[in-house]
Amino acid sequence: MKFWTTDKVRVAAGGSWIARAPQGEIELNGLSTDTRSIRPGQAFLALRGDRHDGHAYLRDAVNAGAALLIIDRPEVVPPGVGGSGGTGAGSGVFSRPVAIIKVADTGRALLKMAGVYRKTLSRTRVIAVGGSNGKTTTTRLIDTLLATKLRGTASQKSFNNAVGVPLTILSASGSDQYLICEVGTNAPGEIGMLAEVIEPEVAVITSIGREHLEGLSTLEGVAREEAQILTYLRPGGLAVVTADAPQLAEHLRCVPNVVTFGRSDKADLRLTGVEHVTSADGRVSLRFTVNDRQTCTLPMIGEHNALNALAALAVARRLGISEGVIGDALAAATAPAMRLERVNICGIEVINDAYNANPESTIAAVRTLASLGANAKRRIAVLGDMLELGAAAPDAHREVAQAVLDAGNIDKVVIVGHLGLYTAERLARDWAYGRYVLESDLDAGQAKNVAALFEPGDLVLLKGSRRMRLERVLEALRERVGTTAGCAGTIRPAVA
Repeated sequence: MKFWTTDKVRVAAGGSWIARAPQGEIELNGLSTDTRSIRPGQAFLALRGDRHDGHAYLRDAVNAGAALLIIDRPEVVPPGVGGSGGTGAGSGVFSRPVAIIKVADTGRALLKMAGVYRKTLSRTRVIAVGGSNGKTTTTRLIDTLLATKLRGTASQKSFNNAVGVPLTILSASGSDQYLICEVGTNAPGEIGMLAEVIEPEVAVITSIGREHLEGLSTLEGVAREEAQILTYLRPGGLAVVTADAPQLAEHLRCVPNVVTFGRSDKADLRLTGVEHVTSADGRVSLRFTVNDRQTCTLPMIGEHNALNALAALAVARRLGISEGVIGDALAAATAPAMRLERVNICGIEVINDAYNANPESTIAAVRTLASLGANAKRRIAVLGDMLELGAAAPDAHREVAQAVLDAGNIDKVVIVGHLGLYTAERLARDWAYGRYVLESDLDAGQAKNVAALFEPGDLVLLKGSRRMRLERVLEALRERVGTTAGCAGTIRPAVA
């Protein structure tokens, strides 16, 4: 948004003036929805959410240097401020004069502005990354590969919803050579709404799994929703999709340019070998082979991350990155926070995969735990509820328990949440209570209780849905060792 003026914002947002800037048209240098990070000269858009309303922070935005306020609650502006011919709200209302635009809905206005701005990015290759699992890791890997030779912008954190996607687009520069947007969904129609704004040249679907079944119902429903990203591919665009999801087949019939990846024999980029390897200094990486020809190293754990790397490889090839550069960049990549992130705290090795969970990703994490820790004292899985699964929740949690039992080498399971009763029900048929334990919730006290179970030499997995906030166990562990052992938690080389 660096070249936009206040009036261009008004037109793009479909708004009207409440108050114009006293100095007339202003060149803006960006847009923010958070007064904690706003910079002088930016526009502030007051979003309303479940817990916060940006309209409550208008004065904070002005004090931080906002040059323009975009609102949909004009009643928050006192009578007499602005109007069709008015100028900026003065010191009686805010600390200084400021321009104000009224729109019907600030959320919709944000999408409108992003859609208009997207059409100005004529020299930018736009990539959309969707799928049930692996979106953030794949986005980071694509960014890592492309950044070796090109200049661009990628989604920060997991900015994949109706707020994060437009903010990502608006953060791009007109001189960027690529833009990567992560795209998520909670309900039918959300991906289509976002893809229409993104208009990708390359669309990635990493996987199809049991996500948000309360709204999407079945795997076919998930595939239908994720495939909406393909509907808005620009002419000549490329679809990079998993070959391991037969539910996608019917949605690919009208897509002329498709590259598939996966374990399937039919995949264009086929994962023909993958293993964890340990270096001389104890660091664990993935070594995988593509089509029985190309071998790559990725400094991450979890065999499914090799599939994410294949998707990134396909995108990098599309944008002209050479095979040698791709291999070197993969070998230097890093995992996003709380995605199989390994942390060593005083000899207790923690695999922090607590950002989110569904059945497929949880089973993959359990298998990763089982494949590592040959020298560990114990393997312990801390498993939180998998949410938004609807009627499928009981069987899904039992399935995770079965994966634990099938692994054969997991020594203890800590189950957190009410849905975990189904996990416990299945474990109880084979294990005595004590090998598995139940925590109905995870407040600060219970997090400390869980952290107290761990001993030096243990390898611990944290995995659960975002609302479970299992990272609190990690915080409690840091507090415990920091106060009782005098040992501060540090990230250290992973051990086998």
